[in-house]
Amino acid sequence: MAIVSEPLNSALVVVYQDGYTPAGAPVSRQKSISYVRPDASEEALYEIAQALFSLSLHPVLDVQLKKNFRLKEE
Repeated sequence: MAIVSEPLNSALVVVYQDGYTPAGAPVSRQKSISYVRPDASEEALYEIAQALFSLSLHPVLDVQLKKNFRLKEE
């Protein structure tokens, strides 16, 4: 039995710093862009995240791409 994966949806998640706690620890938050095209390149998505957040006062801590797949029998 062969199993194949079928791409479903993806989400681009940008983790950014949103200030500090009273104790001085950084506070991080995240924004997600859902339904990213499965054929979009990782490089293009990274550049988009950086470009969008260059308009913000918050520094980017991390850029993540979360992909979902369906596994099914061939």
